Amino acid sequence: MKLSVLVPALNEAHNLRTVIEAVKSVPLEKEIVVIDDGSTDDTLEVLSEYGSDPQVVVRSLPHTRGKGFAIREGLQLATGDVLIIQDADLEYDPAQIPALVEPILEGRADVVYGSRFRGSIEGMHFANRLANYILTFAANLLYRAGITDEATCYKAFRTDLLRELGLQCEGFEFCPEVTAKVRLKGVRIAEVPISYVGRSTAQGKKVRWTDGFVAIWTLLKYRFGRR
Repeated sequence: MKLSVLVPALNEAHNLRTVIEAVKSVPLEKEIVVIDDGSTDDTLEVLSEYGSDPQVVVRSLPHTRGKGFAIREGLQLATGDVLIIQDADLEYDPAQIPALVEPILEGRADVVYGSRFRGSIEGMHFANRLANYILTFAANLLYRAGITDEATCYKAFRTDLLRELGLQCEGFEFCPEVTAKVRLKGVRIAEVPISYVGRSTAQGKKVRWTDGFVAIWTLLKYRFGRR
């Protein structure tokens, strides 16, 4: 089975080579789909180095649209049977990808989340940790998700299942939208422990604890809104 690794990137030129090379070293048949979300740094220059690399597919958006939109663009280009999201900021180590997709490759799961709270966490601010706890509680209460880390960025899916969800997300609400829609389809979410090393706003971290309010609204919208 082939793996598609989606890498949404916004102004991550300083990390992008490291991320791509780390993913390339993962011992699985794969493609790397990098979606440049309208970066204004040297991201395009870095990506131009991979123009002839058969493992790397690049989609560059003319304007910044948000992580969710970038993922949806990448999903259109993905040709793998299994898909995983890999953020370009190196908070998540690509060496963990094989363990994350193994339950899907072996036919034991259709969706796998990498749980930081079952693994190890460094550098997560209290406000972000609290927001994560609240989001996970809400997902378990509203959808009986049975998970420990709703907002993890390491999410792996059977590609055909992810396409069936009809994603509408534009920004960071990708996570609660997929959680809601996967559970509404009755699909169980498996979890694998992962390690996580957070970075600060000064280092370029883009998600804010206030994005948690949007995430809560998204969970409520798909639970109680018109389908």
